[in-house]
Parts: sequence; structure tokens; C-alpha cells
Amino acid sequence: MIRFETISKHNSHRILFLEASAALNRGEKVGLVGPNGAGKTTLFRMITGEELPDTGQVSVEKQVTIGYFNQDVGEMAGRSAVAEVMDGAGPVSSVATELASLEAAMADPDCPDMDAVIERYGEVQARFEELGGYELEGRAREVLAGLGFSEAMMDGDVGALSGGWKMRVALARILLMRPDAMLLDEPSNHLDIESLIWLEKFLKEYEGALMMTSHDREFMNRIVTKIIEIDGGSLNSYSGDYVFYEQQRVLNEKQQQAQFERQQAMLAKELKFIERFKARASHASQVQSRVKKLDKIERVEPPKRRQTVLFDFPPAPRSGEDVAVLKNVHKGYGDRAIYQGLDLTIRRRERWCVMGVNGAGKSTLLKLVAGVTEPDDGRVTVGGSVKMGYFSQHAMELLDGEDTVFESLERAFPLAGQGPLRALAGCFGFSGDDVEKRCRVLSGGEKARLVMARMLFDPPNFLVLDEPTNHLDLDTKEMLITALAGYEGTMLFVSHDRRFLAALSNRVLELTPDGVHQFGGGYTEYVARTGQEAPGLRG
Repeated sequence: MIRFETISKHNSHRILFLEASAALNRGEKVGLVGPNGAGKTTLFRMITGEELPDTGQVSVEKQVTIGYFNQDVGEMAGRSAVAEVMDGAGPVSSVATELASLEAAMADPDCPDMDAVIERYGEVQARFEELGGYELEGRAREVLAGLGFSEAMMDGDVGALSGGWKMRVALARILLMRPDAMLLDEPSNHLDIESLIWLEKFLKEYEGALMMTSHDREFMNRIVTKIIEIDGGSLNSYSGDYVFYEQQRVLNEKQQQAQFERQQAMLAKELKFIERFKARASHASQVQSRVKKLDKIERVEPPKRRQTVLFDFPPAPRSGEDVAVLKNVHKGYGDRAIYQGLDLTIRRRERWCVMGVNGAGKSTLLKLVAGVTEPDDGRVTVGGSVKMGYFSQHAMELLDGEDTVFESLERAFPLAGQGPLRALAGCFGFSGDDVEKRCRVLSGGEKARLVMARMLFDPPNFLVLDEPTNHLDLDTKEMLITALAGYEGTMLFVSHDRRFLAALSNRVLELTPDGVHQFGGGYTEYVARTGQEAPGLRG
């Protein structure tokens, strides 16, 4: 269906692909993996024809329709979210536009040529029905509802939506289109856990070919049945899910290392013989024979050493037993009550994950605890000897754009010294010249890593984290999970990453329309007890 045939591609002075080959076949669901900058987006752009390989060929079968979702959604304004989504569905969208304009004309009592408008409306309406337009609107609303939109948001001006919600509109366009092949570049970004679970089900049932990237390991693992890995210019294919790929990659590296060591031992033995007998005429033919043999042997390369990032928490100071106490807390915005009489006590070494649908008040709770917002009534008390670290998406906006990465760390820790700060930067993915990047040019993921590095170097004993894994790549996320697993402080966090939730929580606070529920046990136990991965969906 889509084939990469010995493609080579370089970007500036960097080789992305070197005579690499792979294929996306009909009905396959493929996870595309590789470190940041390896060329995943370039590969997508070569499929759509936006970029060409330097050599080799990317071939797409004739008549194959392709839907490509990326993070650059462009401008959206002036029409409803439903209309924007339907606009990506082909010819029916232009018919829908004309129908809407005729309806507006008919609603105008001063319309100069009402009879002609009504006649044209009948023709256009018949064409709209013929193309399945009315069913299309229902399907568009169904997709938007699955991605978390309320009816009001569907019908409101898409220009009033935040960047994250516009991303969902762009994703909905591709899902509604149902092309022969979908290319999804980080579709799980900006989605909450309910939308993730809905999208997971949609993609499992989708009958076309799928190639996607995702920083959400669990999300990818549940959907894909094949992995294509970009590794040092090559495209390596693995038949299986993401867990199988990880296991197979380790096994392959062990086998390659063993093969390399065996060959090195054999070469050393042969070279020793040649060195020992090269001056003896009686052994000349044997020496010559072995020299020729060595010249013909194809050398086994050792496995490439993958850069792994590790971060060890320095020990945090011990807090008191009661870290934060909320007593009879009321909080609302306008006429909408978020909390009415909330009581919660967070004790030392507890790790609370906060679950709830969009708008349930998850971020509001974290802001109340962090002191960023005040309750309308009731009391929020932070315990004695508590040193809090609060991570929010807003924190990334507070970085000084003119500082380099290193200067930002140095400003936060003026007495730390170059060595420890460079080591810290390396742990969070800033190696070599990356530390000289200005903060204003950093991507969302790089800013998140820098803010995290600043927060964790001198560790607080109470971490309040609002979606800390947004924008983090798989390797950095794994490093963070490993580091936080050994953290001895207290945590209160919101995340849509199920691996992060399962690995780090030992308490669950569920926010539902029926009230606030507390569970003594982590996310895995919560799912087992409630039978639901997403909160607020229980009967």
C-alpha cells in the first residue's frame, strides 16, 4: 500500500535515513518509534509528498486516500467546530456550505429573490441527502463528543477554542474522513483519559491502515500490531505490539553483542597465528590463506549504545505527617459550583492521583493546594516543614525567553557549579550544544523538561503535578517514572498517562457529578474495583 524503498534523506548536515526500507500494508496498525529528531515527522511528510527522499522512492498505491494529522493545525475561525470537521469530509462539505448560506438567505425577510433561493435550496438539499450529508453531521457530532466536546462547543465559533481544543477539531476531521490510510503524529497529546479511551476504541475498530507516533506507551501498546523503528538511519520492523518490540530489541542487542564478541575472539586468534608465523617460510601458504580469509569476512558491528537518561533524587527533607488538609472547601466559578464542602487530608508519603472528566475540577484542586487560588469558603492548610514543588503548564510560560537552558538552571541554582548542572541538563535530554539554546526557541516538550529539572534538582518533599508528562517523549517519561518511583516525598497529581498513573499512585481521588470519592489503593486497584479506566463513567 505504502512502501519506502531504499530511501536516503539528510537534514542539514544530519543523515536521517540511509538506504532504509519498510512498508505499511492494508489494514496494518503501525507504531512509528525513534528518539526526538530521528525523522518520524519527515517520514510522514514524505508519504504525503510534502518532502521527497534524496534517493530511493516512497510509493503509494493509486486511488489510496490518506489523512494526515500533525500538531500544526493552522488557523481556525469563523465557523462552528461541526462545520470545520465536516469540511474535511470531501465534496459533501462544499454542498453543506452552500446549504448553510441558502438557509441564511431564506431567514432574511428582505431577500430580493426568495423564489429562486427556495428552488435552489431544494436542489442543494437533495444533493446533500444523496451524499449522506445529514448522517455526516450526526457522525461529526459523535466524533466530537468522543473527543470531549459539549453541544455548545460543537456549535460555537471554533476560533474561540484554545489550541488544545483546536487540535481535537483537526483530529476529528481526519477521523470523520475515514481514509484508506491514517497518519497520526502524536494524536494522544492534549487528550484527557476519557477521550484517549474513546480514541483507542475508534482506532481499534478502524479498518484502514494506520501509522502513528505517540508518547503514551500504554495507548500505543493497545492499538498497534507492528512497530517500525527509526534507528541510526535504518527502518527496522517488528511484528507485535510495543511491549514485544521492547523485549525483542533487547534480545536482538544481546544476540548481536554475543555475535560480535565471538567474532572478535576468532579474529584475535587468527591475527595471533599470522603474527607468530608470518616470518616462517614453512608456514607461508597457511599465513597467506588466513590473511585472505580475514579479508573476506564480513565484520559484525557491536550494537549501538542507546543513550539512557537517569535521574536520582537527592533526599528531600522530611515533612510532618499531615502534608495538606482541606476542610469544608467550597469553590466555584460564576454560577458553577466545583466543590461544595470538600474534606481531604493528604498524609506523608501518600501519592494521590486525581481522576475526573474535563471540567470536574482536577486542576482547580491542585491550584487550591498550591495556594495559586483561594477557596470561596473553608480552609486549605499546608502542614509543617512542607516544601512544595508545583508543576503546571503555566510554569513553562514563566521561563525567561532570553536565557539559555544552562543560564536558566544557573539562575535557579547559582551555587551548584557547572558539572552538576550540566549533568542535570543531560538527565533531562539537554546534551552538548542543547544547553546553549534560548528558552524562547524551545519546544513544549523541552520547556516541560527544563521546568521539571529546575524543580527536582533541589527536591521538595511535596510534589503537586498537573499533567507532568505532556509533551515528554517515551524515554524521558520512563526516566521520570523511574525517578519518582524512588522518591520518598508526597505526591498529588493529575495525568492522562495510564502507565504513569499505575506506576506512581497509591491513592485515588475521583471527582464525579455525584460527589468526591476516595479510594485507598492506586490506579490499578481503582480500575479493578470500579471496572472503569475512566472516571465518572460508572453506573
